[in-house]
Amino acid sequence: MTTVRNRAAGWPRPLLLLVSMMAALTVVAAIGLVTDPRVLTGAPVWLKPLKFAVSLTLYGGTLAWMLSLLPRRSRLAERAVTVIVAAAVLEMVLIVVQVLRGTTSHFNTGTPLDAVLYNVMGTAITVLFLAQVVLAVVLARRPLPDRAGGYAIRAGLAVSLLGMLVAFPMLTQHPDGTPAGITGAHSVGVPDGGPGLPVVGWSTTGGDLRVGHFIGLHALQALPLLAILLDRFLGARLDELARARLVLVGGFAYAGVTLLATAQALRGQPLLRPDELTLIAAAVLLAATATATLLVLARRAGHATVVLVG
Repeated sequence: MTTVRNRAAGWPRPLLLLVSMMAALTVVAAIGLVTDPRVLTGAPVWLKPLKFAVSLTLYGGTLAWMLSLLPRRSRLAERAVTVIVAAAVLEMVLIVVQVLRGTTSHFNTGTPLDAVLYNVMGTAITVLFLAQVVLAVVLARRPLPDRAGGYAIRAGLAVSLLGMLVAFPMLTQHPDGTPAGITGAHSVGVPDGGPGLPVVGWSTTGGDLRVGHFIGLHALQALPLLAILLDRFLGARLDELARARLVLVGGFAYAGVTLLATAQALRGQPLLRPDELTLIAAAVLLAATATATLLVLARRAGHATVVLVG
């Protein structure tokens, strides 16, 4: 994948600034995790800022790399980047402010101030989403040096937008036992803050919409990584078109996993306790992905045979 060899000098400065700020916040949150004994909704108070800071570090770095691949500057993309950075920084500032106040940031309308901060945060997330849509359109319209890499970047942006969208049902959740002043929940069927998986905290007793949200968001890294691995290990045996088609198969499969995890959560199922219907859907998705992959490889093999015979 030739596109990964571009120099960092061409990376957008606002995104590099975002990466630096979030990396610094990661250190601060990690220290807080060790030194601050406070707990919110069953988790250490600094865990959410730590997870968000790590996620935004990866997000900013990935977008910066993607934009460095453009053959020429795009003013529209640069404006979108500025909006994304501003929205991301505003969201993190509000999360940290609520941590310092000793209260939750998401879904919290318990006091007039909490409600204002939560509404501002929601607006910032919406603006970030729309700015990424603009960025995705710019990258979809610009040619990139490597077809498989270009498909991976475009599919990664598209599926990460899907990952943002599948978080919206959180706004409508209000399980029994939800405290007053809380207008949404990550969990389905059980209150937030119950038993959860280590580190991520995903519910082990009910559905958790953060699973699909997490999976979808990280298509931004996973699909370009797939293109890089295909180039690294199969580049000598598969031409650019075959690798590009495999990346598209991977993109559709990844979107399918995002939707499947979200559907499972909406049905109140913990990630590690799928029922028969979820398992059947997963098997169908796996079979479809395997079939599409084999068709791409078979087409490539048939083309190679025709070339040799000719």
